[in-house]
Amino acid sequence: MFDGRDPLYVQIADQIRADVLSGALSAEEQVMSTTQYATTFRINPATAAKAFTELVDEGVLYKRRGIGMFVAEGAREKLLAERRRTFFADVVDPVLQQARVLGIGVDEIVHRLQEGPR
Repeated sequence: MFDGRDPLYVQIADQIRADVLSGALSAEEQVMSTTQYATTFRINPATAAKAFTELVDEGVLYKRRGIGMFVAEGAREKLLAERRRTFFADVVDPVLQQARVLGIGVDEIVHRLQEGPR
């Protein structure tokens, strides 16, 4: 499951984010513990803990003392807002900049988007 180039804790955090975004994990739903992650994926518990700490810092998860980690209320909306922001910054803004260089107007871009892929 975790075989990308990113550090393992980043891959774990990304997977949890993806599960929240897709609805596989809902607000107030409990996530696997660090021990469960360590046992299931045969990793160091500190690695899973680092991923969870990152997600807590982002407001995606929160800890109920003595019970475990849970998806925070509004986590999906927070992740969607961040993904939208990065989509515009990483994808749309460079396209608009290149379009200006090529003399392509916004109307032409909108028309092409509405047509869909060719």
